Amino acid sequence: MRAKPNKQVAIWLYCGAITIIIQIILGGITRLTGSGLSITEWQPLLGTLPPMNTAAWQDSFDKYKEIAQFKVVNPHFTLEDYKSIFFWEWLHRNWARFIGLVFLIPFIIFLIKNQLSRRLFYQLIIIFLLGLLQAVIGWIMVKSGLNDTSLVVNEVKLAIHFIAAIILLCYILWIAFHISIKRSTYNYSSGVSNILIATIAVIFIQLFFGGLMAGSKAALAAVTWPDMNGYFIPPDLYQAQSPDLNAHLLWIQFIHRMLAYGLIILVSILYIKTTYWRKDKNLSRLRLAPLIMVWIQAILGVVTLLNVLNPNFKIYAILHQFVALILLAVILLGYYLCSKKNGWITFV
Repeated sequence: MRAKPNKQVAIWLYCGAITIIIQIILGGITRLTGSGLSITEWQPLLGTLPPMNTAAWQDSFDKYKEIAQFKVVNPHFTLEDYKSIFFWEWLHRNWARFIGLVFLIPFIIFLIKNQLSRRLFYQLIIIFLLGLLQAVIGWIMVKSGLNDTSLVVNEVKLAIHFIAAIILLCYILWIAFHISIKRSTYNYSSGVSNILIATIAVIFIQLFFGGLMAGSKAALAAVTWPDMNGYFIPPDLYQAQSPDLNAHLLWIQFIHRMLAYGLIILVSILYIKTTYWRKDKNLSRLRLAPLIMVWIQAILGVVTLLNVLNPNFKIYAILHQFVALILLAVILLGYYLCSKKNGWITFV
């Protein structure tokens, strides 16, 4: 730990990062349960409370009945069915409000107690702006599905919403690392640092395509592994139109698979290149963690794909998402520990 006054601030930021991870998981559950379009209005303050009586519930349900998702996918829904999907979207939005309080209240306290340097103050302002941007992107995403034609939200906007949350999480973790963990100069290696940067970049691209996979349900285009409908490279990829499959969905899944294989290779190279980390007990553990997690992540991805037609696949999908977040956090920590003190992230 660096200077003692930073300890409380660091703990606060780490707790904030945990709340964001929970929010991302809640977002995944909201998508998997088809709950994202259940609330058709954005009311930052009034939306805190759910409908408080039968008439209010019916009014909310009637608004949901106006969109295509109800008319095409859920015309059989009763009011009780509607309440079940309303819950997850309401919880997702309220957790976002809770995150705002988790950051705002301690921020004010630390500011009053003069525990924030000018640099840290500006960094925290960026966090608030990123959080606000994330809320706006989230509503733009929801709006993309509130019409007479769309059955779900736009998958690209969903993926952007997902990546915006990941960027916010990484920025918070980086600041927390900076004020709580000392870096030793002997850890620096330009080769390892470059591999870590490449790994982080691939994870970000992979997460974006993971969002596309989820939003478009591209897993249904090829529910087989290691092949894709009997091929390593499906011929349908090169057809503008296919009578049975959408080539667009196949491409999303194909790229997602190739990125996964590439990520395994990068993490394996990283493990080989960091043999000198064994001199340090903590670094030795950090060296092994990504290798274990990337394989767990890959296995969960395969299990999720093969069970996509099974109602229980949602559990595997959430675990798949969660491990991806932890893998990214560990790789980011590794980069922090072995990067130059005046590295490319100059704003922290």
